[in-house]
Amino acid sequence: MTSLDELLASWNEKFRPHEDGARLPPHHDHCLACGPDNPHGHHLTVQRRGDEVHAVHVFDERHVGAPGIAHGGAVATVLDDLFGFLLYLTGSPAVTRKLEVRYDSPVILGTTYELAARVVRTEGRKLFVEADMSETGGPTVAFASALFLRVDVTHFDQGRPR
Repeated sequence: MTSLDELLASWNEKFRPHEDGARLPPHHDHCLACGPDNPHGHHLTVQRRGDEVHAVHVFDERHVGAPGIAHGGAVATVLDDLFGFLLYLTGSPAVTRKLEVRYDSPVILGTTYELAARVVRTEGRKLFVEADMSETGGPTVAFASALFLRVDVTHFDQGRPR
């Protein structure tokens, strides 16, 4: 079995109900946002809270855009990946079709941020999701909305090396 085959097989185990309060498993070990073995990654850890997923994150020098400020793409990466954890609650894989991020203020390196994401509504294969990120106890610094499309796990065969 190739590593892609192993990854796809493991996803069948992940896309199942997880109890409230559970720490959710990373998408895979080398995922840019949540993979524990990616030296360039964010190492995001996510927990289920009811119908939402939550994370706490600190951006560091690897994520710098302007001096002392996280790159907008790094912020978008974390928010997009957080949406991916909602899929563990919906029970099926899906892919990002559209992602929109509103940056309300600079995301400062070394600052602790709280993130929360939720499914707003579903329409057939479509999942409409929203997330917000704020400094602990402070106002929202970034907000994201996205459209995800449910796919069969075989969709990811497209990533198989040829």
